[in-house]
Amino acid sequence: MTPVPPDLPDPLTLLLIEDDAGDAFLVEELLAGADRPPKITWARTLSEGRERLTDDVQCVVVDLSLPDATGLEALEQVIAMAPDTAVLVLTGLGDTHAGIEAVAAGAQDFLVKQDVDARLLIRAIRYAIERKRADLAMRELLQERIVSKENSRLERGLLPVPLLDPTLLQHQARYLPGRTGGLLAGDFWDTVQTPDGAVHVLIGDVCGHGPDEAALGTALRIAWRTLVLAGQTGNDVLRTLDTLLRHERKSPEIFTTMCSAAISPDLTTARLHVIGHPPPLLLRDGVLGVVTETPSGPPLGIFPDIEWTPIDVTLGDRWSLLLYTDGLIEATVGENRDLLGTDGLANLIRAQAGIDLDRIIASLDGAMHDDVAAVLVSRGKAGLSGTTGAGEIRA
Repeated sequence: MTPVPPDLPDPLTLLLIEDDAGDAFLVEELLAGADRPPKITWARTLSEGRERLTDDVQCVVVDLSLPDATGLEALEQVIAMAPDTAVLVLTGLGDTHAGIEAVAAGAQDFLVKQDVDARLLIRAIRYAIERKRADLAMRELLQERIVSKENSRLERGLLPVPLLDPTLLQHQARYLPGRTGGLLAGDFWDTVQTPDGAVHVLIGDVCGHGPDEAALGTALRIAWRTLVLAGQTGNDVLRTLDTLLRHERKSPEIFTTMCSAAISPDLTTARLHVIGHPPPLLLRDGVLGVVTETPSGPPLGIFPDIEWTPIDVTLGDRWSLLLYTDGLIEATVGENRDLLGTDGLANLIRAQAGIDLDRIIASLDGAMHDDVAAVLVSRGKAGLSGTTGAGEIRA
């Protein structure tokens, strides 16, 4: 039994560029017998074909011997004028090699005129259209991969590099964006040491999870670094960041929480600003506690003309200070999938007998569902004394 050839798409508009009226008539007659005959537009020359090419043409059937173009030149011009359209080449009996070259040059298939019948022509047109669709899909996939790699390089270049003398403090930072395929998120962090020896640490969280929030977080981080290096501190920095946020955010509902620490040049005290953000954890004199002084004030972008109150904390000679975003303490733990919370994070650190970001994140693997950023700065070996319970750190 003769296999049934693939039928033509419906509707199908075909552009036939053929100067020989007999060959053009033959193509029309062969396709007239299809279950779904196509609409055929006939052009005798390449220039005429260019005029009759419309957006609904799905396949161009072109002879390689035309009055105004021959051989691969004719094919190249067809591909140039219809780059997203399937191209099927017609050749003479003695031009089989030219047909092979045409496929290598970009045609989807070729047919020898003297060997064409209805079944072969219908199958060739159908397969040419499918091949072209596959080629376009592959091209789009390749372009997406190129763009994805470029975006990854761009995002990687926007991640912070701490400006810190490594002999003064131990520094550990981890950054886990929640959005799939992204290296940046609305969370951000930075660490900068100024010429006077003071160390400034920042953690922040722009509400939301998309690329717009990631871009805004990056803008705020870079602005903070610039202001700190320029010698600005405290409310001067916060007011500028608040102004930047209001101008850069995509809607007035967007706000940003932040926590910053300005560690004195002698590394024994710190001035904190907790701006609507989870309070940091401080390990001092063997005791781990939550800095629970009255928050400095509301997040950026909520109220105009705000003064944020600083929180002064004594660090001592050996200490560790952990700043983090809420994605860490909103991890769900236990059989009831309860939120970890700040006290839960403190208890987890006590159970591990020390603050180590890699161990913390590993223990919460699969439990974190949001962006996570964390920065740990330490002076000396600040070990735990074994004290349990949630301590409160005050000045």
